[in-house]
Amino acid sequence: MLFRLIHIVAFVLFAVSSAHSQSVTATDDSTRVAEIIYNVTHTFDGSSIKNTCNTESIIVAIGKQMLGIPYVGKTLEVNPTEQLVINLRQLDCTTFVENVLAIYLTIKAGSCSFDGFKSNLRRIRYNGGVIAYENRLHYFTSWIDNAEKQGIANECHNVYKHFNGSQQLNISFMTTHPALYPMMNGNSEITQKIKATEKALTGRIQHYIPQRNLNNPALKTLIHNGDIIVIVTNKPGLDTSHIGLAVWQKGTLHLMNASSIHKKVVVEPMTLYQYMQRHPSQIGIRVVRIN
Repeated sequence: MLFRLIHIVAFVLFAVSSAHSQSVTATDDSTRVAEIIYNVTHTFDGSSIKNTCNTESIIVAIGKQMLGIPYVGKTLEVNPTEQLVINLRQLDCTTFVENVLAIYLTIKAGSCSFDGFKSNLRRIRYNGGVIAYENRLHYFTSWIDNAEKQGIANECHNVYKHFNGSQQLNISFMTTHPALYPMMNGNSEITQKIKATEKALTGRIQHYIPQRNLNNPALKTLIHNGDIIVIVTNKPGLDTSHIGLAVWQKGTLHLMNASSIHKKVVVEPMTLYQYMQRHPSQIGIRVVRIN
């Protein structure tokens, strides 16, 4: 017990020192990252962490370390200029998934370095890992494109061939609602760059699993624990409206997510099928598998 306590203290002090040297985030965030890495790496031995067959179990274990963290929206919109925001005290649906993935990649690399975590988070959140507001992957289709280019994750296109859901993207939400985005509002240069991103996405045909098929028994072999579930919307100007992680419980598919309904990170008690039946604008899901 004493050895474990000493190990934790040393690990936390390392993370705190790293956070101070980089002046990126609050001390309690670096401490929390350290605690999660410690807890997960001591659940799995070194060989099992390196075994890609255990990826899904490790991802779910990381996600469960964040259960109960309060849901707060717009936690990235706190600075006058774009910076890498690290906040594990408050999460929205996207930052929950991003932090889980950044911690997973850090563990996968055999690292307990907070700098390594920050580097992973940067390349997950920003196109090409370059920190700038216009490079932040605001639309999740762009987020997936970036993850695939970097070899972080891949969309499971083979899953969609079993179903017939498709949608032609028409992306415009940010530039048609600039008041919702303070850093873009009044900045014509950033607005034009965001508009170029929207134009590049518009017209793409995106396949997905329709809402009505989410109780199909075939999904048990097609969707894995820890897959990123991307909820497709029919709201004008958007591609997706919510994300979380797939969790199978007693043969039924559930969503682990930072929930605006429950006001915290939860594994949704309802099945994903039941959950989406309550949200008519959520027309289906896309599935992304972490490498």
